[in-house]
Amino acid sequence: MFQYLVEFQRTIYLALADQIKLLSSGGDWLGFMAFLPMGVVFGAAHALTPGHSKAVLATYLAGSDAKVARGLLVSITLSLTHVTIAVIIAALSLPLVSIALGSVGRAPLLEDVSRGLLGLIGVWMIWRAFSHGHHLKHEGEAVGFMAGLIPCPLTLFVMTFAMSRGVPLAGLLFAVTMMTGVALTLSTVAVLSILFRERLVHIFESRPRLFAAVSRGIEGAAGIVLASVAVWQIAAA
Repeated sequence: MFQYLVEFQRTIYLALADQIKLLSSGGDWLGFMAFLPMGVVFGAAHALTPGHSKAVLATYLAGSDAKVARGLLVSITLSLTHVTIAVIIAALSLPLVSIALGSVGRAPLLEDVSRGLLGLIGVWMIWRAFSHGHHLKHEGEAVGFMAGLIPCPLTLFVMTFAMSRGVPLAGLLFAVTMMTGVALTLSTVAVLSILFRERLVHIFESRPRLFAAVSRGIEGAAGIVLASVAVWQIAAA
């Protein structure tokens, strides 16, 4: 399945490269605009591959009290940040920026910041589970932003290639459609995570004390997972 997704993405990327080459040599923008919807498919398939903070998103939402609407907002925030960060890195692709951020396709500094912040969110969830604390007003959106700080490598490649060909607008437009596809996949993950949690909680809601204990247990477990993953990834970097 993974190999199929890789080959599928490669096919679309090569077609995109041809489209950008045509534009750079005076090609038709209408033809490129007709090709743009493939960016949605490209982004959705790309988000199915390992990474993109799907596990972080699912873990957080499984342990929070977010409803479907809030879960969708979190997933969209993550997708927007994930793609936008890559666009910004490409737009500021100066030697100094390259030294600060690392090799093409990665941004080690931002990755460490993202993991550190998510680790703090995990610790906060653990504390709240045991202290009966309240949920922060915009906590979910903050988690989406923090998780999205790790830039999308394919968006970075697309933007870099388009800029090298003198048509940065083409890269930007494709990045927007890619973001839509990524958001569709992550939103599906978000909704499934919330429905799973609500189904599990529904089983225990006739027993209030057990219900409260299960809710706190799920949140505490989610916090432990987030904090542990953050520590492990930072240590392995």
